[in-house]
Amino acid sequence: MVSPEQVEAMVKAAIPDAQVQVQDLTGGGDHYQLTVISSLFEGKGLVQQHQMVYGAVRQAMSTEAIHALALKTYTPQAWAATGQVV
Repeated sequence: MVSPEQVEAMVKAAIPDAQVQVQDLTGGGDHYQLTVISSLFEGKGLVQQHQMVYGAVRQAMSTEAIHALALKTYTPQAWAATGQVV
């Protein structure tokens, strides 16, 4: 099990300018949904953006501390276009 704060810290360690929303989908600390916004995603495709986030949490996933991870990634410009607030 990994806390939402730990998941956020892992992502921010790998993607320093990331704004991260973490939702624990089951309350068990092992199924998360992340929304990650970063300027480092600019110029990258969705698969590359997701690979960056998966890379950040790779150890937790390889040890099965995280069983499932749903991702939404955005550049700051794409996020602004959604009209949502972090």
